[in-house]
Amino acid sequence: MIEKNKVASIEYEVVDTQTNNLVDSNKNGAPIEFLIGANQMIAGLENALLGAKVGDEVEVEVKPQDAYGLYQAELIQEVPKEQFEGIDLKEGMTLFGQSDDGQTAQVIVKGFNDNVVMIDYNHPLAGKTLGFKVKVLDVRDASELEILQGRVDRGGCGCGSGGGGCCGGGQHHHHGGGGGCGCH
Repeated sequence: MIEKNKVASIEYEVVDTQTNNLVDSNKNGAPIEFLIGANQMIAGLENALLGAKVGDEVEVEVKPQDAYGLYQAELIQEVPKEQFEGIDLKEGMTLFGQSDDGQTAQVIVKGFNDNVVMIDYNHPLAGKTLGFKVKVLDVRDASELEILQGRVDRGGCGCGSGGGGCCGGGQHHHHGGGGGCGCH
């Protein structure tokens, strides 16, 4: 059963409930493993999975405040265009930089002119209600090392290790998974 300090392995797909567009999925790919209680997964999904067993299929709608946070207009900033020298800017493109606290920050180009670039520090899924369909593939005890480190020890794949394409993440953290439904 999924509970704190267990490692859950899941298959999932997630849609933006407003548009019904598929946001991310690992179906027909590698399962995602994460340590319960270590904030590797967005809170709304982790809470919905508590108590689930191997073979269970869980569907849950996660509101923005339990996923990637509410959209914050103050996170749009004007930056001098010279800081983007050598980049072929396009509206809507994603760039990676460094935030004030030294973390990798993902930003979206909202617009630009000859002098300035408007960049958006909101997570791409901020303000969105997400619909998850999850199948629990495995549940196991975490090792002492995994509990101590606060993450699944898997040698560079997925959540918490700088990889991408796994579900979850923290609403105000910008390291780890990066885009899509990335982990923090």
